[in-house]
Amino acid sequence: MKKIYITFVTLLVIGISSGIYYFTAYKQSKMVLPENLVLQTYQGSDFSFDEMTPKIRLIEFMYTKCPDICPNTTHQMRQLQNELLEQGVFESKVEFVTVTFDPINDTEEVLSNYAESFEMNKTDGWHLLTGTKEDIRALANTFEFQFRNPGTGEFVHTSATYLLDKNNRVIEIFGMGENDFDKDEVYKKIMKNIEA
Repeated sequence: MKKIYITFVTLLVIGISSGIYYFTAYKQSKMVLPENLVLQTYQGSDFSFDEMTPKIRLIEFMYTKCPDICPNTTHQMRQLQNELLEQGVFESKVEFVTVTFDPINDTEEVLSNYAESFEMNKTDGWHLLTGTKEDIRALANTFEFQFRNPGTGEFVHTSATYLLDKNNRVIEIFGMGENDFDKDEVYKKIMKNIEA
C-alpha cells in the first residue's frame, strides 16, 4: 500500500511540474510575432513588426472605452515610462506597444486624445497602434489574448500584458489593472533584462 501511495504522489508531483512548465516556459516560447504584420500608429504611419530594432518591449492590448483595467494599466505604464526615462533607458533600450482591439470606435482622433491623456506622445518610445480587425486579431492570437464584444459595447477580454526580450520572445506575462499589474515588479524585470 505504501508503494502505491509513493507512486501516486510521485506521479502527481510530475504532473503538476509538467503543468507549471507548460504554462510558464513552454507556452511562452511558442508565442511568435506574425510575419509581415503591419499596423498603423494613431497618427496614421505604418508600424512594421518585422522592422523593429532589438529592444525590450512591453505589449498592452486595450480599448479606450474600457471602464477599469485598461486605463489603470496604461496609467501605471505612464508612471513606469517616467521611471525608465529617469534611468535613461526608455526609447533607447525599452519600448511600449499599446494596441487597441476596437478599431471601429478607437478612431485616430480618439486615440490621439488617449495618447495625450497618458503622455504616450512624450517620446518616440511608446507606440499606440490600430489596424484592421484581422491584423489586430492575428497579433492578439499570438499572445493568446482573447477579446469579444457581447453586444454591450464593453468588451470582455483577457487581462494580460506581455514583456518581450530583445528577440521579441515573451519572457514574462503580467496582469492588468490596479491589483494585477505590479508596476514595481515590471520595472525590476525590465531592468534585469536590459542588463542580461
